[in-house]
Amino acid sequence: MADPIKPQLKATAPVLLVKDVVAAANHYRDAMGFRYEKFWGEPAAFVMLQRDGLSVMLRQVEDPKHVVPNWTVVDKLWDIYFWVSDADALHAEFVARGAKIDYELCNQPYGCREFGTQDLDGHDIGFGQAIKP
Repeated sequence: MADPIKPQLKATAPVLLVKDVVAAANHYRDAMGFRYEKFWGEPAAFVMLQRDGLSVMLRQVEDPKHVVPNWTVVDKLWDIYFWVSDADALHAEFVARGAKIDYELCNQPYGCREFGTQDLDGHDIGFGQAIKP
C-alpha cells in the first residue's frame, strides 16, 4: 500500500503592522520592486504585496504605538528575512531604487552574503544568499 500524500506548506506571507498602508505599499513598490493590485477596506487598511512569487501583507493600525519593529525589542532582529539568488544584484537594484539600506552588503560568519533595508515604519527586512563559509 502506497503512503498517503502528505499535505505540504506551499508559501508564507508575513504580516506587518503599519501606520499608513497606502504609503507603506507604495514604498515597497518603489524601493523594493513589490507589486499590488488593490487595497481592502474603506478607508484602505490592508494590502497584499507580491514579488517573485512571495507575498508580504500590510495591515494599517489605528494607533501607531502598535507598530513595533522587532529590532526595538531585540537588537538587530529582522521583521522579515528573504533568501535570494543574488544578493549583490538585488542590493544594486535597491540602491538604484532609493531604498533605505539599513546595513550594507556583507558576508556573515553564518554563511550568508546579505544586506538589510528598512521600510517607512522602521521594519528591518533582511535579504541573504547562502554562501560557503
